[in-house]
Amino acid sequence: MTAYIIVEAVLHDPEKFGAYAKIVPDIVAEFGGEYLVLGGEQTPLEGDWGATRLVMHRWPSAEQAKAFWYSDAYEAAKPLRAGTGEFRVMLVDGLQQTPLE
Repeated sequence: MTAYIIVEAVLHDPEKFGAYAKIVPDIVAEFGGEYLVLGGEQTPLEGDWGATRLVMHRWPSAEQAKAFWYSDAYEAAKPLRAGTGEFRVMLVDGLQQTPLE
């Protein structure tokens, strides 16, 4: 079943965060993920989003997303974002599609 990693970020040091942002997309791709939301315009339609930015990756399965998250490559990249902002990250299952009978 498809899974998604959703990241909520408030950056305090975008320049320092740039080092992290340069290497993580290659790691995501290496583990079979793809970005659905990354950068670009974000327009709040309801509620107070403040400076929150969203990032979303799609994964073939939750297992592949976890393989990325706990990989040595990503563990080595994580310290690059330390002190650059506040982050919340969630892994969620996609819709389970069942054929109509």
